[in-house]
Amino acid sequence: MDIAAALRAFVRTVERGSVTAAARDLKISQPGVTKHLQNLERHVGARLLERSSRVVRPTSQGQALYDASREALLAIDAALDGVRQNMGKVEGHLRVHAPSCIGTKHLHGILMAFQRRHPSVTADLILDNRDVDLIYENFDVAIKYGRPVNQELIIRRLGSIRRILVAAPAFLERSGPIDTIERLAEVPMVVSSRSLTSADTMTLHSRDGKRTAVVIQPLLRTNNASVISSTLLEGHAAGPVQQLMVNDELNRGRLQRILPEYEVEPTEAFLAYPSLRFMSPIVRSFTDFAVAQLALIDGLVGQRAPEDLAAAHLTHQLRRMAG
Repeated sequence: MDIAAALRAFVRTVERGSVTAAARDLKISQPGVTKHLQNLERHVGARLLERSSRVVRPTSQGQALYDASREALLAIDAALDGVRQNMGKVEGHLRVHAPSCIGTKHLHGILMAFQRRHPSVTADLILDNRDVDLIYENFDVAIKYGRPVNQELIIRRLGSIRRILVAAPAFLERSGPIDTIERLAEVPMVVSSRSLTSADTMTLHSRDGKRTAVVIQPLLRTNNASVISSTLLEGHAAGPVQQLMVNDELNRGRLQRILPEYEVEPTEAFLAYPSLRFMSPIVRSFTDFAVAQLALIDGLVGQRAPEDLAAAHLTHQLRRMAG
């Protein structure tokens, strides 16, 4: 019996609660996982798993073996990866999760650049807007909006994602200028739930640090950042948007900032990975690379002081005058 392979199958089955899911993660057949589990139970002389029609759970003996085995296996993997890295080669497989907005617009390109630097790296890039359990779903690293509360995770703060108010030139021609908060309350808006603090109410931050609540008129609500961007570009509505989603459109004049002295509550972004004694070198290499690349994105910044907002407003006015 291959004890290492059997333990890997056992640990993954416990974490996933399913033989089928463990087989998929390990890229072996379901009968192969089942055989490993049977061999392991025979080897230790104890029942390790309780199986039902819906879930697989460890017995008390199984939980003890899981607790003892999990970090030992990770230490072995880290030691092997460390040897490869010391030889100048980063290789292996990464499972990465991110919200679809920053994932599609930025992280996809960052991951491809990392693979060009390390051609032996393969990856799963999963993009959606749900909150994932990195350990249960076997992710190596994830970008998360809002500070994670799971104590088993290591987190690195990436910064705050600026949320600005924009509209297409065609929309402004049709609706007229939006130069006061009162006017903003009169025009149709496309929004996400993150933009609102309560029913149809959005909180704006001025460059002098003051907060102002404004009741808006949502024409369209959506949880998809790409839908928001598309709606804005079509001139269908005005609205708040993550700046990092529309930098190109702003530079090309396809969108314009409205009320540039105000911003919507920013979203904090974090890079998270399992908090383990031995961090895989491939994960360490990717996180270091990704953090450096993400720091270059316009619109992903540290907390802005009021004078920073003022500088941003001045820059915007100068660009408009130059245009």
